[in-house]
Amino acid sequence: MTRGARALVLCPDIRALRYDIDAGERLEEACGLALAIGVVIAHAAILPIRQMQPNTLFGSGQVEKIAVWCEQHEAELVIVDGALTPIQQRNLETRLKRKVIDRTGLILEIFGERAATAEGRLQVELAHLDYQQSRLVRSWTHLERQRGGFGFLGGPGETQIEADRRMIRQRMGRLRRELEQVRKTRALHRERRGRAPWPVIALVGYTNAGKSTLFNRLTGADVMAEDLLFATLDPTMRAIRLPGVEKAILSDTVGFISDLPTQLVAAFRATLEEVTGADIICHVRDMANPSHAAQKKQVMDVLADLGVVDDTTGISAIPILEVWNKCDLLPADVRAELTEAAEGQVAVMLSAATGEGVAALEEQLATMLTGGAQEITVMLPLSDGRRMAWLHAHGEVIAEADVADGESGPQRRVTVRLNPKELGQFAALSA
Repeated sequence: MTRGARALVLCPDIRALRYDIDAGERLEEACGLALAIGVVIAHAAILPIRQMQPNTLFGSGQVEKIAVWCEQHEAELVIVDGALTPIQQRNLETRLKRKVIDRTGLILEIFGERAATAEGRLQVELAHLDYQQSRLVRSWTHLERQRGGFGFLGGPGETQIEADRRMIRQRMGRLRRELEQVRKTRALHRERRGRAPWPVIALVGYTNAGKSTLFNRLTGADVMAEDLLFATLDPTMRAIRLPGVEKAILSDTVGFISDLPTQLVAAFRATLEEVTGADIICHVRDMANPSHAAQKKQVMDVLADLGVVDDTTGISAIPILEVWNKCDLLPADVRAELTEAAEGQVAVMLSAATGEGVAALEEQLATMLTGGAQEITVMLPLSDGRRMAWLHAHGEVIAEADVADGESGPQRRVTVRLNPKELGQFAALSA
């Protein structure tokens, strides 16, 4: 897709479907997706649809109206915020004489441009091939061609489109095998981190909720954080310090979005699986967005798909702390209401952009991580520098003193506060 191309953004409002987000918000989100890929929005509109047309989705009168808009606004590209069948896409392109792309294709374009790691690129290519496989009917003009051959080169009379589909299936098979290896490697890393003493905190949330800005604020990192949808695609991890917690691992994840293409849900499963190994999930919410409640539902649905949240009870297997972000953009009265509401919930209100409330978040995270901590006193030989260093690095040392020589030689009495996880690790260290 050409960056800087002039685009017409259309939001179909289909009467027969139920939407969590109203048409105006959906159109705004579609425009955000278009801007994220670098196109110029020439015109944006909501089109009510009483009955979906199998050939073009829109009615004939609406297609004519779209054609007029394309001419008036000199649009080279038409973006439809919804799913188009291959036939609908081809027919619209024929009628409008312009390239037409649906929501899935647009998100794939963004992901293809933003994926930075080898794993990310593998996932995007797999999703793109899955999408393109059903659209070869539109992509090729030589469908009547046939090729001969034998064996794996294709039998006599195999059409070009069949050969192309076969090549796509073979490539997808290779990609799936490579991604399976990536998943196994990730699982090993998670297992290794599970044995390590450091807790993991995962940031999740709707796209553009401010996760990367908060990540940078807490870690001092320079992860891409812009006012764009899907600014972060590849998972990023950094070590942070919290009050009473020497070291924790903070993980930034891909943002969730409504109607995420099924191809991408499957392809990015490995990325989102990082969340399942976390000790705490921070759900970052953009409270300045009018649709923040609907966005929360989308995020919780994804967490349920990952097995983190129980579908029926809504109870999470991993503690979830809600981070109510962008409080600096709220009117005073709304902010006062939310401040009061946050006190009765596991929630912290802050602004990742200005830093307001971030200290309170760090305190809350530390409290959650050290919850259930207990004080113990241990006697260690002065020569046991390994375990002494471990206690100082991972626990909260309250007091320590050298004691007179005993049968075991000079010793040190250490009083330390450890949470249940650290107690188990220290016990294993002492075994």
